[in-house]
Amino acid sequence: MSCPICKKDPAPQYRPFCSKRCADVDLAKWLNGSYAIPAAGTDEEDGVSSDLLPMQPKLH
Repeated sequence: MSCPICKKDPAPQYRPFCSKRCADVDLAKWLNGSYAIPAAGTDEEDGVSSDLLPMQPKLH
């Protein structure tokens, strides 16, 4: 596996990176939001899908 930043061979002390510089570049990308893990907004935080809940009557 090569360094994910510059594609050089990794150095054992900075693995999977080739140097402290590339490790720091990667950390900076995470900290400034360049990398992001996509998340879908759901109502399933409690483990119950809102699709399965009974409809609530609307009060006028």
